[in-house]
Amino acid sequence: MVVLKRGFIVACWMCVWLASPAQARDAQVNVYSYRQPFLVEPLFEKFTAQTGIAVKVIFAKKGLIERLRTEGKRSPADVILTTDIGRLHAARDVSQSVTSPLLKRHIPAIARGANDKWFGLTWRARVIYASKARVRERELRFEDLTDAKWRGRICLRSGQHPYNIALFAALLDAMGEAKFKTWLAGLKANLAAKPSGNDRAQVRRVYGGGCDLAIGNTYYMGQMQTNEKKPEQKDWAASVRVIFPNMPKGGAHMNVSGMAMAKHAPNPENALKLMEFLVSKPAQELYAQVNFEYPIRADVAVSPRVKSWGKFTRDGTPLDAIGALRTRASQLVDETGFNAGP
Repeated sequence: MVVLKRGFIVACWMCVWLASPAQARDAQVNVYSYRQPFLVEPLFEKFTAQTGIAVKVIFAKKGLIERLRTEGKRSPADVILTTDIGRLHAARDVSQSVTSPLLKRHIPAIARGANDKWFGLTWRARVIYASKARVRERELRFEDLTDAKWRGRICLRSGQHPYNIALFAALLDAMGEAKFKTWLAGLKANLAAKPSGNDRAQVRRVYGGGCDLAIGNTYYMGQMQTNEKKPEQKDWAASVRVIFPNMPKGGAHMNVSGMAMAKHAPNPENALKLMEFLVSKPAQELYAQVNFEYPIRADVAVSPRVKSWGKFTRDGTPLDAIGALRTRASQLVDETGFNAGP
């Protein structure tokens, strides 16, 4: 595997993919990845050991989908790995339909794109982190967050962050625009401060008494509970309990990490092999253990730590429907002045 580094995008814009003379073109697969290296590099190594196919990867925090559009037919990318339904939905014009009985068998329909142009790899729930000391409730719905009892007690990162936009789009789908806009204004009124920081920062604020409820992704709990480099995060995690709030139609809101085959993939056969490998049991078990996510495969168990956070029913809204409403949800965040705070 080759990893090139530069700034936010771990590669230069004009970089080329180089192979040794002894390495045949059909013995490689090129990946554009928003997923972090520590998680996917062990998977790529296992894939190469199993198949003999070398994986060349570019890691980025942003800009890969735009890069694919610019590169067009000249793009070397075979597979796109992303971290959110928004990016999966946005990548439809730079991806292609994939026919794979294996992927269809193991990935539920609600976690696949229209015409099978993208596929979910792992689930992550967007949950409430509630203060153990100051919140008695063990169950909450998202609608409850507009109750006056929570005035000045809720922490949240930017309403325009992709994780929140996905949640808001799901609520928009369930509520309809008028009701959702009223709900969003009610949530804004109950914020403890102007939205800022990341998900873990919200839990830190609960720990410090700045608010009593925070919204964040489930896997951050695992990352805080096991953080040896910043052990103070273990105290943050210990101060809260995880609540899986139900959506208006029932079930917890779930986002995904996922994958797609690039529209002009030069190595489509190897790309399909990699995509199917990432849904294999060993790969799914590694996702579950390393990043505290929920495997997309129903026959792969979650890690004991993740299981300890509690049981829930998953919302059944197709993720493509949520993706289609992200733009309007983002507009409503601006129209309500959500990011200005209470």
